[in-house]
Amino acid sequence: MHTVARQDIVDYETYEGLRSAFQKEVFAAKALRRIHVGEHFTFLFENALTIRYQVQEMMRAERIVKESAIEHELRTYNALLGEEGELGCSLLIEVEDPAQRDRLLREWLRLPEHIYVRTGDGSRVRPRFDEGQRGTDRLSSVQYLVFPVRGNTPVAVGIDLPGLVAETELNKEQRGALAADLAQGEGAQAR
Repeated sequence: MHTVARQDIVDYETYEGLRSAFQKEVFAAKALRRIHVGEHFTFLFENALTIRYQVQEMMRAERIVKESAIEHELRTYNALLGEEGELGCSLLIEVEDPAQRDRLLREWLRLPEHIYVRTGDGSRVRPRFDEGQRGTDRLSSVQYLVFPVRGNTPVAVGIDLPGLVAETELNKEQRGALAADLAQGEGAQAR
């Protein structure tokens, strides 16, 4: 996957002037990469553009100017993209009621092992995930996943946790966006 380089990032004051137009571009890209599965799950597949936005927004919010801090943000967010032939994803577990959310995040502790993308040949590809986002008894409501799809574009995203089974087929535009992200990674590796 193509990552965000230091030269892709501008200081937060310069960014302020570019922010409105940049947000429109990013929100359009995110719309194609946002997949809802079941009632409570939103998968947002990341690419270099969405990661660049995250870094710029963090720098803006925290007024980051130190080079070491900018490099730290780049390393942290670029890690979400995975390697060549992989797709990175942020999973948002959305349950409005705090008591219900707490109960479900405890019940769904094993959720990360039961997430998959389905490729065109019917294979289910399970993600790598950060164990730090899962305590001993409760799951974090945001998960960062990397699917080692080996360059194969997913056709569906699903969950097969016992008692919680759901799958969403990707439409043509969503598949095209993810295929473009995978191709961009291959092009970046060839340079």
